[in-house]
Parts: sequence; C-alpha cells; structure tokens
Amino acid sequence: MNTITVFTPTYNREKTLPRLYQSLLKQSYKNFEWLIIDDGSVDNTESLINKWIAEEKLAISYYKQKNGGKHRAINKGLDHAKGELFFIVDSDDYLPANSLEIVCKRYLTIKEDNSIIGIVGLYATPNGTILKNQQFPLDVVDTNLIERRERYGITVDMAKVIKTNKFKEFRFPDIVGENFVAESIVWNRMALEYKFRYFNEVIYIAEYFEDGLSSNSIRNRRKNPKYATLLYKELAHNPKAPIKLKFKSIINFWRFGFCDTKNIFALLKKINNFPLALIALPLGFGLYIKDSYSDDINIKKMNNDG
Repeated sequence: MNTITVFTPTYNREKTLPRLYQSLLKQSYKNFEWLIIDDGSVDNTESLINKWIAEEKLAISYYKQKNGGKHRAINKGLDHAKGELFFIVDSDDYLPANSLEIVCKRYLTIKEDNSIIGIVGLYATPNGTILKNQQFPLDVVDTNLIERRERYGITVDMAKVIKTNKFKEFRFPDIVGENFVAESIVWNRMALEYKFRYFNEVIYIAEYFEDGLSSNSIRNRRKNPKYATLLYKELAHNPKAPIKLKFKSIINFWRFGFCDTKNIFALLKKINNFPLALIALPLGFGLYIKDSYSDDINIKKMNNDG
C-alpha cells in the first residue's frame, strides 16, 4: 500500500473546499492524507477545516502561514508531507471517486524506475469532458513537459502526482517581495533530469474561477517580473527546448523584464543570448506596451505552462 499526500494550498476558498472534502471522503483508495496549507485566508477556512479534523473521517494536517503565494505553500507542504507521492489538488477543484485508486495502480508501474519522477493523468470538467479533448495517441507515454507540448501537442493542464522524495529536490525559488511564479519553472527543471509517465485516464476535475491564478497569468507576471524573467531565461537556455520555444521565451523575457527595469543592457546581460535577444527585443517591448493597456490574456497560449 502506497501512502499518498493529497496536498491543497488554499486562500479564501471556504465555498469550494467542501466539494473537495466530499470527493476525498468518497475515494475508493483510503491510504492517503490530506495536507492543507492555508496561505493567509481571512474567511472561515480555518474554522471549517478544524471542524473536519474534529470529525476524524480523514487524516487531515492543517497549517496556516502568512500570505506568500502558492509556490511557498507547496514548499511548506513538501516539508510536512508524509506520503510517498505528492498530489497537488487546488482548493477549487476535486477528484473523481476512483482517482487515488488509479494513481496507485499507475504508480506501481514506475515505482522502481529512477528515470521517471511521477505520473500524470487527465483533467476533466465537471460535466466529464476531457479538457479540449487533448489525449495522447497511446495509453501510456513516457516524456517530459516540453516534449509533451512540442511533440504531442498537449497544451492543457494535467494532473501531476510526483514522488515526494524527488519533488523535494526541486523546491520553488523564493524571491523576496514577489508572490507568484508559474509552476512550470519547476516542471521545466525536472525535464532536464527526469520523465513523467503520462496516461489517458481522468484523475482530476477542474474548474476555473475569474479570481483564480490561471485567469490572471499576465497580470501576475507583470507584478512579479523577477520570477517571470527567471522562468523565461531558464526556458530559453533549456537544452530540451526547440529553437522556436526558446525564441518565444526570449520574447516573453523582454515582455516582463521591462516591468522590472528599463535598463536594456542589464536585461541583455541577464538573458545572455545576444543574437536572439536583440531580434526578440522589439517584439517583447511591443507586448509589454500592449499588456500595459490590457493584461487579460491567457499566457498558456504563448509558453510552456501546464
């Protein structure tokens, strides 16, 4: 029996957490813990979770921290996780009843394979539709995030379940004064050393809210430009990335770099890829100006998130 840590970072989600809680109660596989990091909620999240802890229907661990962003919550979750596997389930989403049973079954096929860091299943909407109907041509594919997008054309979010001891090697960077970084910064780093095992089964039900992170991606990057430029700098130099993706990344580097500083020479030194950087500069600056007027854009159409 493999213990799973279902990890939920949450912020002011007292209205959606009960649905996730009910879905965990219905799991056919029972050997799991629910670890919750409250990122400074000011609603009734704490009292709600304490009520569930008192019910003793699930093994729940709850910690509250000063608001610092999802990436810091994940880092703290890794400190407290007891499970062999680490499954991030956001507080406005939930799991089908057989989710953890599927996770355990799939995990057994890669448990002893040190080249594979985790397993990845499909997202579906509440009505059961697979996101954009994007699936792999085979039931099982061993690959990484970059190749998944570039070779197989799978661009939607997917549900990652990662070996906890391996995940701890890839903690999120902590930049003082900034509270948002795209999770793909870690998935891209993992791609340098490991593969994921992807499979065509739904293990996650997702909804997207207007105030959620996924709907505010441009705005978040503009407010946290040091994280954004670090993400795109690393992707531009990632040996797994094809030249087209590297060029897009340098455009986005300029796009958000100008939110941090207007010093072109400092940014050129930071990206350290002069020929492509000079070509991409006017394109990135144009997007920076455009974003200044409208930042309500889905960044997933332009880069390597998901």
